[in-house]
Amino acid sequence: MSMAIVGWMIVALILSVLAGFHIAVAMALCSFIGIWLMFDNMQIALSMLGTSAFEAIRSPTFVVIPLFVLMGDFISQSGVARDLFAVFDRLLRRVPGRLVTTTVLGNVLFGAVTGVSVASAAVFSRIAYPEMRRFGYARSYALGSIVGSACLGMLIPPSVLMIVWAVLTELSVGALFLAGILPGLLLASLFIAYGILRAVFDPNAAPDTVPLTAPAETVPAAPGTRALRGEMLGVAGVLALIFVVIGSIWGGVATPTEAAAVGAVGALILGVAKGMRGPEIRAAIASSARTTAPILFLLVAATMYSRLIAMGGAINQIQDAILGLGGGAWVAVLLMAAIWIVMGTMVDSVSIILLTVPIFAPVATGLGIDPIAFAIFGIIVIETGLLTPPFGLLVFAVRGSVPDRSVRMGEIFRGGAPYVGMLVVTAALVLIFPALATWMTGR
Repeated sequence: MSMAIVGWMIVALILSVLAGFHIAVAMALCSFIGIWLMFDNMQIALSMLGTSAFEAIRSPTFVVIPLFVLMGDFISQSGVARDLFAVFDRLLRRVPGRLVTTTVLGNVLFGAVTGVSVASAAVFSRIAYPEMRRFGYARSYALGSIVGSACLGMLIPPSVLMIVWAVLTELSVGALFLAGILPGLLLASLFIAYGILRAVFDPNAAPDTVPLTAPAETVPAAPGTRALRGEMLGVAGVLALIFVVIGSIWGGVATPTEAAAVGAVGALILGVAKGMRGPEIRAAIASSARTTAPILFLLVAATMYSRLIAMGGAINQIQDAILGLGGGAWVAVLLMAAIWIVMGTMVDSVSIILLTVPIFAPVATGLGIDPIAFAIFGIIVIETGLLTPPFGLLVFAVRGSVPDRSVRMGEIFRGGAPYVGMLVVTAALVLIFPALATWMTGR
């Protein structure tokens, strides 16, 4: 009977989300009704709802989320992304398709201090796309590099998705941060290789390539002394933040919470040094609040949802059902990946994790899959869903941010298709070779 109730509540949850209910409200309501029906006692359900909210929010781990989000918003307001783009543009002036490589590397460093893919997509749509078009880049090639490399923000630490996954599965936040570094660098390398090869074999896609024998006037001009100092300050500040935040976690000097606090203060200092003042600081704080509050509400609802699933015995039932399909772990993983990709076309990444990880993670562990490697695999696959039609959320973010109103959704989807393939390849490699994710954690 309990399993039947859980099944009906999961169906009700999916239907509620599709009907337009906010996912946190739908999750909390369905979980509350499910526990009420399971025990036939409303007081138990009310008590469990209150306990779930108290236990979820009081955890010190949750402090990491607002602090890292605040750090990212300070960096976004400071204009550092433009500094990163300008510096890489000049350093890579001899590289075919240099602006694509510049965009990828800019996303690597920007993602390492923001942790939100949508932020990366929005910022580089406004910075990189006009420059690419000014040099005659093909629109789909330019747009694809922006939407594809934005995915790096959720894989390279600190990542909001990693924090949420760690909270739900009781894994170490620091371990997941370290686990994302090698796959993130591998994925960035694939993106860069594709951008260069496309420019070499299709010169019309990137006609800005500067030959080694080119006259000086064709090389991107160096900025004035004052502008150059500002750019170098931005790049040096980001590198210092990455070293302090990730290095302190890796070296065991600080917990993720302590590192996040230092990172937020460091980002504020860097922003002020870059000219950020009262209005920008207030805007960053307000933006971080708007991002953090829904996530924390979602986590409270997810705690209740996890308890419903656990008390109903759904995990064992689902594991038995998946194993009953035959094919072992690979069939199970492919089924999970397919569900994630389909959901990614309609639901944001955090919501997907909250809905599925309480069910999928125990099943994967029961099948003998390393939990850290599975987490990185899952995050990559979920990000892949954000690029796929018909409702890829990152594609919509780019479409809404590019200054060119004539850009069509189809162009962005076509440009992002090769990046979907590279994401899938990287996810498969992490699953086949778990050491890609576990080596830096010492497992």
